[in-house]
Amino acid sequence: MRRLHLFEIHEQPWLPHSLRDAVTDILQWILNLTGVYASVEPRLRAALKRSRATQVVDLCSGAGGPWLWMQERLAAQKTLVNVWLTDKYPNEATSRTIQKRTRQRLRYHSSPVEATRIPGDLRGFRTLFTAFHHFPPEQARALVRQAVEQREGIAIFEVPRRSIVTFFGCLLFAFGALLAVPLMRPFCWSRVFWTYVIPLAPLILCFDGLVSCLRAYSLAELSEMAPIHATQGYRWEFGEERRGIFSLKVTFLVGFPERERQI
Repeated sequence: MRRLHLFEIHEQPWLPHSLRDAVTDILQWILNLTGVYASVEPRLRAALKRSRATQVVDLCSGAGGPWLWMQERLAAQKTLVNVWLTDKYPNEATSRTIQKRTRQRLRYHSSPVEATRIPGDLRGFRTLFTAFHHFPPEQARALVRQAVEQREGIAIFEVPRRSIVTFFGCLLFAFGALLAVPLMRPFCWSRVFWTYVIPLAPLILCFDGLVSCLRAYSLAELSEMAPIHATQGYRWEFGEERRGIFSLKVTFLVGFPERERQI
């Protein structure tokens, strides 16, 4: 099946912020509950160590993604990094939650950040979780090229894929939302409203999930974005990871400048 670059509803600027936040909150809760990105933590940790990165700029963070738990797991393995969460439409609820927890090494950038136009003061190893498919090929290649030109590492991790298994999984998002909202903390009335009173959040999750699969880059397409930079002192890794037999595969593309070892 060829890639189709259709639109996702939660990306649209006319969508109410509270509805967009409800969608991203539920998506993050489900992904974190299933632990789908736990399989790529060792690979990311190795890339951060080899590139000697001390700061990470997470792009298209939505409700925070796996960084809400991954940073602590990395710290337990003696990999200490400061993380900036960024998004074109910052999630206000997540920003407030992070401030309340006073996590010194994890911060949410309050101003909108375009992944293809990162402010000059935001330097660091770049990560994208379930977000790279949002960009058409030209922008996707530009995003990778920009990281290379600025000598920053980049790690792209994608769960959506053009397969029957993930299509079926996306259909379950609507039911997952109905079960998840009462269990999510901190409690949010707007999330309840958009899930049970006017159930747009479950419908958007289902629709956008299916579209994400159609927009997803295959492993071959993703790997083609790296070789053009192979001569610039970068190490590139691409492939698929999974945690267990019944877990979803995570497609990844990781690139970073190999720093010379200090004597």
